[in-house]
Amino acid sequence: MASSNSYKLRCSIPGHEMDVRGLAAAAFPEGAFVSVSRDRTGRVWVPNSSPDRGFTEMHCMSGHSNFVSCVCIIAPNETYPRGLVATGGNDNNICIFTLDQPQPLFTLKGHKNAVCTLSSGKFGTLLSGSWDTTAKVWLNEKCMMTLQGHTAAVWAVVILPEQGLMLSGSADKTIKLWKAGRCEKTFTGHEDCVRGLAVISNTEFFSCSNDTSIRRWLVTGECVQVYYSHTNYIYSLAVFPNSQDFVSTGEDRTVRIWRKGECAQTIRLPAQSVWCCCILPNGDIAIGASDGIIRVFTEAEDRMAGAEDLQAFEDELSKATIDPKTGDLGDIKMEDLPGREHLNEPGNRDGQTRLIKDGQKVEAYQWSVSDGRWMKIGDVVGGSNQQTSKSVMYEGKEYDYVFTIDVNEGGPSMKLPYNVSEDPWLTAHNFLQKNDLSPMFLDQVANFIIENTKGHVVGPAQPAGGDPFTGSGRYIPGSGPNPSAPVGVADPFTGGGAYSSSALRQTATNIYFPKTDGVTFEQANSSQIIAKLKELNGGAPQEHKLSEEIVESLEKLLLSVSVPGSSEPPPTIQQINLLWKASHWPDDIVFPVLDIMRLAVRHPQVNESLCGEAEGVQLCNHLLSLMRPEGRPANQMLALRTLSNCFSGRHGRALLMAQRETVLSRAADLATVCNKNIHIALATLVLNYAGCLHSQPDLEAKAQCLSVASRALETVQDKEAVFRLLVALGTTVASDQTAKDLARSLGVNSQISKYSSVSDPAKVGECCQLVLKELQ
Repeated sequence: MASSNSYKLRCSIPGHEMDVRGLAAAAFPEGAFVSVSRDRTGRVWVPNSSPDRGFTEMHCMSGHSNFVSCVCIIAPNETYPRGLVATGGNDNNICIFTLDQPQPLFTLKGHKNAVCTLSSGKFGTLLSGSWDTTAKVWLNEKCMMTLQGHTAAVWAVVILPEQGLMLSGSADKTIKLWKAGRCEKTFTGHEDCVRGLAVISNTEFFSCSNDTSIRRWLVTGECVQVYYSHTNYIYSLAVFPNSQDFVSTGEDRTVRIWRKGECAQTIRLPAQSVWCCCILPNGDIAIGASDGIIRVFTEAEDRMAGAEDLQAFEDELSKATIDPKTGDLGDIKMEDLPGREHLNEPGNRDGQTRLIKDGQKVEAYQWSVSDGRWMKIGDVVGGSNQQTSKSVMYEGKEYDYVFTIDVNEGGPSMKLPYNVSEDPWLTAHNFLQKNDLSPMFLDQVANFIIENTKGHVVGPAQPAGGDPFTGSGRYIPGSGPNPSAPVGVADPFTGGGAYSSSALRQTATNIYFPKTDGVTFEQANSSQIIAKLKELNGGAPQEHKLSEEIVESLEKLLLSVSVPGSSEPPPTIQQINLLWKASHWPDDIVFPVLDIMRLAVRHPQVNESLCGEAEGVQLCNHLLSLMRPEGRPANQMLALRTLSNCFSGRHGRALLMAQRETVLSRAADLATVCNKNIHIALATLVLNYAGCLHSQPDLEAKAQCLSVASRALETVQDKEAVFRLLVALGTTVASDQTAKDLARSLGVNSQISKYSSVSDPAKVGECCQLVLKELQ
């Protein structure tokens, strides 16, 4: 059997209606494999003897009520000499099938969220990983143990040949080694979600990550090699029988074949997400992708597709459209691109890409070493990506900035990569640790980053504070004397534009989301609030009148909470209790008290006192009662603002996350009230929930956020409210494929597309375009 040492298409199998999310080589029949898909089915494929060298569907399995996202084969035993197929799904279940029944033999229930990874071991053990942050070990239809320790979704699990050793990789960026249910070691090094694991031997394994790197580890803890070549998330890995060479797939539309530690071949597919791969016993590679097609590649010439099929595959690839931000194409300037004559020069490595200008079109080509020619891999859409794409590469990852830092004069300079979404202080801390530098430099490095990058905040709304008759400021609940305008991309400290050298002169990729720090309503005019309180108290019915002592106490409380870091004494328990009591004033006069509460809950002591376990539910219920649709608009707005500000403290966040379903349901009803300040407060509350949920795998909660934001956008007109809802949508779907799918199914794309052309304010259009890109 001749081998060309280069993989080419063997066949394409249009076997599924939706994304193919998992593949596994079957134990029986010979040469067969199993695929699973978001179309909720699993299918067994066997090689056929037809001239097209293809595969035939032998068996279809259905038992999941939602997407099927992973599959593994349980080795044959005496009871099941052909082995079993295990599949995991977004219905939180694991289904176990025989090869001759379409329905599951049995179903394993126990995970509280989607099951996204499976691995089988000796003696029929099965290891599963889930978005519920746990891994579970199953044997004989029972959960034997739950492995707890990760703080985010467990995307990858694998059982090592060594008895009892198990590995799990998580969205918390770590890999954990487990023995007998106990975490023995945590491997750190990846800078983003760990998506895949593959065993090399008893003592070594590979991992791949959203950080675009593959790492080789010893089980003792050392990372012995890092491989860079992919330009986007890496989803799966498979190791060849020689235990050295391997295959990887990812979001950059490629399958990459690695030999002797180098990327030896890059195969591009006409699908954006290349989800999974498996190596068949004969060395062929099966690949599953987002277009629902399974493609098998071979290096055996007698199994390669005929010339017609190879040409059809190449034609399909050439018709693909490439978004510059997802590929490794760099920044594209039409005027600088060469013409077709550039393709006369040979490439210098397999998979090298080259862009050429053909009239007003930009085409992408890839060099094929085995064919000795440039193959068209698609048309580039979107022209210059200068406004949307990061363009500084460092260690295989793209950054907004890569600074050169000279710490010691005459000594070697060091590279400091930075993204505008990162905390400059944390980045500075990590840089000092990595380079073994003194922590004394922390302020210096952090300030250097701040001065040389551009900051951005989600801007506060600007209330119309001027009295239309006298021109002077009047008291508006929740407003301040001089509300600041939203800060744009000017330097937040000096107000000037940041210095940027020519190599770094590019616009930040996405300065809007994910927005994970809470947005609060800070503006306050204490004297006006107290004046209004005293005025209303003077006219209040006798039974509701507050004593002078109580008013004085509320005034002191307001002074101590209205300015962060104030020199006023901290609020006392007595003052907080009086605030709580006063908040039950009649609906028509309570709003200045609510305004004090809105400011007070930002203070750690008030937050703990009012939002603590026992009192918190009472506070929530009281604010919800003020938000009844038939209530007063000022109270509705201030209740929403108070809830938004509760997110500024640990106790408030815990309370609101526990009460999320009720709070968001009641808040959503206020979208129909025609009041822009209510809409801005509602949008802010949804945004703060989205921020808290961003790193959590709670799909049900994210679904509610998407649903409330989507419903609100149907009626909300104010541009600041629209902007905050767009940021909430972006934060909810960022880095969460299922949330994106859900947003698409809710029709969010078509609903928000009308905002993409808004230029006043520009942030609405820019943010909308970024959300739409996330949902492509």
